[in-house]
Amino acid sequence: MGLAAVGQLHLTSSLAAPSQSSQNPPVILLRSGWQTVNIGDIGHSPGILKLLEVYAPEFEIILWPNSVDRGVEPMLKKRFPKLKIVKGRLNRNGKLDSRELQQAFEKADFFLHGSGPSVVSRRELAFWKQQTGKPYGIYGVTVSEINPELHELLSGADFIFTRETHSLKNLKDAKVTSAHQDFAPDATFAIDLTDDKKASAFQQKHQLEPGNYLCAVPRLRYTPYHKIHKSSRWTKEKIAEVESVNKQYQEQDHAKLRAAIIEWVRTSGQKAVVCPEMTYQTEIINPLVIDPLPADVKSKVVAHDEYWLPDEAGSLYRDAAAVVSMECHSPIIACAFGTPGLYVRQPTDTIKGQMWYDIGLKDWTFEIDEVNEQQIAERVIQIYNEKSQADNKLQEVMQSIEKRQQNTMQILKQAVLKAHSS
Repeated sequence: MGLAAVGQLHLTSSLAAPSQSSQNPPVILLRSGWQTVNIGDIGHSPGILKLLEVYAPEFEIILWPNSVDRGVEPMLKKRFPKLKIVKGRLNRNGKLDSRELQQAFEKADFFLHGSGPSVVSRRELAFWKQQTGKPYGIYGVTVSEINPELHELLSGADFIFTRETHSLKNLKDAKVTSAHQDFAPDATFAIDLTDDKKASAFQQKHQLEPGNYLCAVPRLRYTPYHKIHKSSRWTKEKIAEVESVNKQYQEQDHAKLRAAIIEWVRTSGQKAVVCPEMTYQTEIINPLVIDPLPADVKSKVVAHDEYWLPDEAGSLYRDAAAVVSMECHSPIIACAFGTPGLYVRQPTDTIKGQMWYDIGLKDWTFEIDEVNEQQIAERVIQIYNEKSQADNKLQEVMQSIEKRQQNTMQILKQAVLKAHSS
């Protein structure tokens, strides 16, 4: 079960309260919210908003999301009532398609690219640079391939904070020349969204005792985006390869997740919940995880087989004994709420997994092809049996993350203040 307060980030909301700042606050245009089919992609935005709330409460934040459907917009507005959200696109002809977006470009002092699997919005960032000449920075991204256009964009940034050290090395190897380059874990580590009403109803319905259940998250080796996004431009060959690899590994991968659930139920006597991080996972929870379980275990395993938002996940993970996940962001959300998060990493996932080693959670990270079923199961039970040690370990990790967040946000703040005054 989550610690009462893992660190210093649990401060009174300044975005939720009337601002005491001047009539002319610095303005950030925050580009984030890449998609809503994944609670991790949703979680980036409330994470960075929380950091800005804590470390730059006097700033005005305008969020320019790629996507805020599926109930994400009201969820963000509930937590950050003062937040302005602008809609619109940069058209193929190189024009902003909404007046409110044009006004945001005019008003903002600084463009902040939020956490993501890459510099997702490089086209929009390049447009900002070209059209406004105003400064920009990048916070908590993975950087893999660096072509000449991206190299120029990265070198022109006031700062680049990558979410793991592999990306930092890639910047150095490519001789990117931006002034500040450092490691800042995924902004989702700062998330504090909860929906206790929904989570409590789920807990009561399935008789889940806070602090005494395990959450488990499945994943196929490749996300089947061709089934998720109608606009997917994948070739037939790409689709065939993705489906072939997923089919090849789905049983052996999920057998390892099931082993942890079996060990958990039989050793602790407590229940387990199988949850989705992405929309497509609601369809694999039963066939790949729950249905093959032995009868004595299956009776104590519950499916959360409806897609949800990170606020409800935050409440359910906070109240869990531990979260074991084949996705990266569910254990991040768990850790943010003081619950041990174990990451079972597939080789098809990106270099973002290096983040778990960087933050000091090597013992809670498993390379799926390098571990057997028992190793994951034993670590889950060890955390249950040695709760205080696990809590202390996580508290140290989160304090280290918060120190890094504090340092990097100071650099961000200075860059924005400089932009505002010039």
